[in-house]
Amino acid sequence: MSDPTPVIDDLREESEELDRLVAGLDPEQWARRTPAPGWTVAHQIAHLAWTDRSALLAVTDADGFRELVEGALAAPQSFVDDGAEEYARSAPDALLARWREGRAALEGALRSAPPGARFPWYGPPMSAASMATARLMETWAHGLDVADALGAVRAPTDRLRHVVRLGVRTRDFAHGVHGLTPSTDPFRVELVAPSGELWTHGPEDAPQRVTGPALDFCLLVTQRAHRADLALTADGPDADRWLDIAQAFAGPPGAGRTPKGGAA
Repeated sequence: MSDPTPVIDDLREESEELDRLVAGLDPEQWARRTPAPGWTVAHQIAHLAWTDRSALLAVTDADGFRELVEGALAAPQSFVDDGAEEYARSAPDALLARWREGRAALEGALRSAPPGARFPWYGPPMSAASMATARLMETWAHGLDVADALGAVRAPTDRLRHVVRLGVRTRDFAHGVHGLTPSTDPFRVELVAPSGELWTHGPEDAPQRVTGPALDFCLLVTQRAHRADLALTADGPDADRWLDIAQAFAGPPGAGRTPKGGAA
């Protein structure tokens, strides 16, 4: 049984780092456009606040979360944007307070969750550790969008180990949302952490292999950069196909980013 404490601690640190980036923004900065089409800095924080609320309902109010799922099924292409748009209408101070209160409530609920408990989600049910991992992944990824809009640089940390783990575990999911059958062969993933440590997943003698910087892998699986702009290497045709469709977040296939040199 996985102890959720380390990833919950890292989720708090990731959130606090992003909080420090946006806490002193003026209204013009909150309205700056981010790389996500149609989304401002306010939309990015609004999305995190809205999704934290969804996660809190999943952990504490199964009936309330079921209503959210019904809404998502009724508008599968727009419910994420609709949630962000609703929250982004708030004044910046109110939005920031809402995000802070929601993530604190979710943290408390995850820390007090019974060992072994699993909670409903938009995909398979999730443990407290998995829920915290997904929230960290989103906080990091949307934090990158905010930093891009503000011209800021967020140095990568070894908190990315959780995003790497999620990216590896969602390999089959990424194939499924593209209507593809994943390979049954084991994969080896070897990535260099921001600290210089080597992170590995899968058997050492696996014929399919992905290697490179952990940061680049995380940018790929969160679709914050195009594969052509990343220093990732795939050995084997199945590993190569995976890097073209990798996706660690729930929902339909993302559009991803275009290469810096132009259209793919």
